[in-house]
Amino acid sequence: MADKLHDHLRDNPAHKHPEPYQHEMNPHAGEGGNFAKAGRHAGEDDRHTAYDVKEAHRLLKEFHDDELKRIPILPADMRLDAGATYIDLRDPARREFTGSASTIVGPDSLIVPKSEVDYPLWNRLIGITDPARIDAATPGTSD
Repeated sequence: MADKLHDHLRDNPAHKHPEPYQHEMNPHAGEGGNFAKAGRHAGEDDRHTAYDVKEAHRLLKEFHDDELKRIPILPADMRLDAGATYIDLRDPARREFTGSASTIVGPDSLIVPKSEVDYPLWNRLIGITDPARIDAATPGTSD
């Protein structure tokens, strides 16, 4: 356990200098890096899904409860991964956007990470209706 902690501290630029001098010598240490992803994402107890968030539930009324439970909503103040794809459910067009090192989830955002949603469900979220892309069987056809 101690070795893991020391590895994390060594790899984390926020801990490059001794504590009394860290903020002075490197006040923006670690901003923009994806170096410690495990510590950045909310734990299982802190996770919310579209099923848990009343507004998301309302915005996604065409989705069933089991689907809503598979759509994670990122917590406010979380830094997005640089280069990763997201949508904000409050965006009526549900346009995909790419996270940057300086992007932080706002308190009024309903951000969904593409990396945590299966493809057919993600395609439905962004408005794709082609049955082949949403894993929907075409009525009247057989395999």
